Amino acid sequence: MEEKYTLEGLRPDPARNELTFTRLYEMAERYPDHTALVFLGMRMSFRKLTAAIDRCAAAFAGIGVGHGDRVMIYLANCPQWVIANFAIQRLGAAVVPVSPIYTAHELEYLVQDAGVETVLCQDTNFGYVQEVLEKTCLKQIVVTNIASMLPGWKIWLGHALDVIPTGKVPTGLHIHRWSALMRRAPAHPPEVEIDPWRDLASIMYTGGTTGFPKGVPGNHATEVGYIRDVMDEVLAGQVEEGKDRVLLVNPLYHIMAKGFMIAAGLNYGCTTVLMPLPHVDTLLREVERHKVRWFLGVPALYRMILENDRIDQYDLTSLTYCYCGGDVLPDQVFQRWRELTGSPIYQVYGSTEVGHVAYTRPSVEPQPDVIGHPLRSYRTRITDPETGEPVPLGEVGELWVTADFNLKCYWNKPEESAECYVPVGDEVYYRMGDFVAEDESGQIRFMERTADVIKYKGYRISASEIEAALLDHPTVMGACAVGLADEAVGERIKAIVVLKDDAKGVSGDDLRKWCKERLAPYKLPHYIEFRDMLPKSKVGKLLRRTIRDEERRKAEQ
Repeated sequence: MEEKYTLEGLRPDPARNELTFTRLYEMAERYPDHTALVFLGMRMSFRKLTAAIDRCAAAFAGIGVGHGDRVMIYLANCPQWVIANFAIQRLGAAVVPVSPIYTAHELEYLVQDAGVETVLCQDTNFGYVQEVLEKTCLKQIVVTNIASMLPGWKIWLGHALDVIPTGKVPTGLHIHRWSALMRRAPAHPPEVEIDPWRDLASIMYTGGTTGFPKGVPGNHATEVGYIRDVMDEVLAGQVEEGKDRVLLVNPLYHIMAKGFMIAAGLNYGCTTVLMPLPHVDTLLREVERHKVRWFLGVPALYRMILENDRIDQYDLTSLTYCYCGGDVLPDQVFQRWRELTGSPIYQVYGSTEVGHVAYTRPSVEPQPDVIGHPLRSYRTRITDPETGEPVPLGEVGELWVTADFNLKCYWNKPEESAECYVPVGDEVYYRMGDFVAEDESGQIRFMERTADVIKYKGYRISASEIEAALLDHPTVMGACAVGLADEAVGERIKAIVVLKDDAKGVSGDDLRKWCKERLAPYKLPHYIEFRDMLPKSKVGKLLRRTIRDEERRKAEQ
């Protein structure tokens, strides 16, 4: 495999030589008949789950996927996502998970950047994949329907009631149907030797500072490292192994949801109730039906639940450990949730670049603006971003993080790697971009995020990615995107645009339509303002924080 990442900074620990799927297979031996996944009423035992992973790995090997390859998963939450994730990793290949609502424009870049030759997609978004097939290195497409693993009678009923979305998929030598591949595949995949410290397990994408998403490479030791920390320090003694129930509606292509599902669900032999969409009534019904104790959400989801008119019709007394991440938790949501359920909301904090960094421990009284204690493998510095020196205890600084198992770079992005990964002595720290303060107990309190990142409904959106899409428009000369505080969704996106002198008749709606063809729906600007100029530094760098501060002052007036 052509290396587009560096192993610099890794300190292999023999105690962490597990592969990402090792613990899952141990649970399958210990609890073979326990339910691993519940999806739209279908139950899949641990025995059936690992058998499906083996068969999927054999099927993918049969179409040429092998050690060192990168395979994209372009699906909403469903059993196929979980099965394919571990199957690809079993072959020594890397998973490239992306949002199922990405456009063809976004998809084309990601496929090319990661060197993806095989993609697993839903039939409903097949058209986008087909559109980029001949423009990229993509060679083959595996297609599934989100309901294809349900019992036959449920599929028939779903189609009869027109509640299962489907898309048209033509035949072709480069197109494979998931169901057919799984039927034909042998029960056992080929044996592959995998080095947990050298072989990639995933490339996950996050917003880029130059307008393009950045790939974050992770090996098996990376994923196992933070997941085992979460299990040992946060969940141990709280999870009832082989008995507990976890509900997961956050998207699995996001590191928070994927890590939480593996740590609290699969790796403890517990049941994960998997949901493809955040339909609140369905979510509450599943909590009641399965007596869910563990729940993960973003602030916007907790608010949606609290504002549901029928919430008092559901029994939510089973909810015990409710975690929140992805954005600042409003105090009002925090207080109302406790009044409703009797249980607090705990915090999880991290990023795609470094994994799960900090958690509120169940033994500690949570606070809405406290993101918890760092996990044991992480070393943190609260730093003056101008000098790189640590600030005194209790003062505000930028959070820098490192761990031995993290790869200290972006995929094929040396300039952005140098900007975001900073050497300190013989270590390399990642600059989180969040401003925090540490208290005497070692807990971290969130204060403010960088102006380069916008948080909308838990999504972490790069301002420069929105700006790049706007700047591609032939009439736009300058663009700046900032987040406007909004209690309901975290932040709404505002774009300030400068048009060329000869531009005529261009409206905000025109630019939103332009962006809609290039960006996923959650990245679209909610407001567009036109100006004659944008503030810039002496060297011509956009002063995004200046505009953000201006907008904040307007809101306070």
